[in-house]
Amino acid sequence: MSSTNEKARGAEKAAIQSDKDALIKRLNRIEGQVRGVARMIVDDRYCVDVLNQISAMQSAMDAVAMQLLENHTHGCVQSAIKSGNGDAAISEMMTVLRKFAR
Repeated sequence: MSSTNEKARGAEKAAIQSDKDALIKRLNRIEGQVRGVARMIVDDRYCVDVLNQISAMQSAMDAVAMQLLENHTHGCVQSAIKSGNGDAAISEMMTVLRKFAR
């Protein structure tokens, strides 16, 4: 699929996040953690300390992903099921879940 088609598909499937402010706040905190890890590397901090911070960032990203997945399930998937398009929505959701299960 070309990038133009992907952009059109993404716009077609846009969703309003009810907790957008909380998600953005979490992502901003993660952004700060990333900058902190970069500073730790520049400052030659102990590897285990850097790895611990990276682990915390990964956990924080997983929490954001789980919240988005929950929102998607209760919003988009539920709506698709009610409108008779549940199989496609469930298939799409399972594809996403498999990416997180790697």
